Amino acid sequence: MRIVVAEDLYLLRDGMVRLLQAYGHQVVATASTGPETLDALLTWRPDVSIVDVRMPPTQSDEGLRAALAARGEVPGLPILILSQHVEQLYARELLADGSGGIGYFLKDSVFDADQFIDALERVAGGGTAMDPAVIAKLLSSGSSNRRLGQLTEREHSVLSLMAEGLSNQAIGQRLFLSESAISKYTTSLFGKLGITDDDNNNRRVLAVLTYLNQPGVVNQSDDR
Repeated sequence: MRIVVAEDLYLLRDGMVRLLQAYGHQVVATASTGPETLDALLTWRPDVSIVDVRMPPTQSDEGLRAALAARGEVPGLPILILSQHVEQLYARELLADGSGGIGYFLKDSVFDADQFIDALERVAGGGTAMDPAVIAKLLSSGSSNRRLGQLTEREHSVLSLMAEGLSNQAIGQRLFLSESAISKYTTSLFGKLGITDDDNNNRRVLAVLTYLNQPGVVNQSDDR
């Protein structure tokens, strides 16, 4: 994959570059400030990018705002946010377009290189990869969704793991259920959330965004 790495700490940025190269990927550009990040994203339009939230010049939310601006110019541009912080407002805005290709991990939660690369590849493929801690933070301030209330406890568990980016097989292993059982649960929860079988939509992404209480996502599916 062609990857942009946006991180202001030199040692961490260099370490990520070396890790990605060790897995056979190409880092086409690096950035250490918000403006550099936006320029790199729009210039290279990479297969996926790793972007920190707080970057110079103000060390507030330049990285996340650069990601938002880039996806505004290039809809669906795959980006994995990797940060020490959860910026709820901008994180929701980043998720709200419903196009997928988004991940959000906390740096303290990454303990395994294979797991991180797998999440990065899922994002590059248009899926989602969400840190459970980020999900919990977003849900704590989200509005309720009537359709989510129709899900059973098991369907909630499946959807929660789906939000982390796990496959049906991985969800089955986590819940000690067969893959066919998970498939039945996902079909059921898609129906309850009003997400139709449309080849133009990633139903898993739409379900995850609904789970994170993004307004209007399910309605978009209903109109088709």
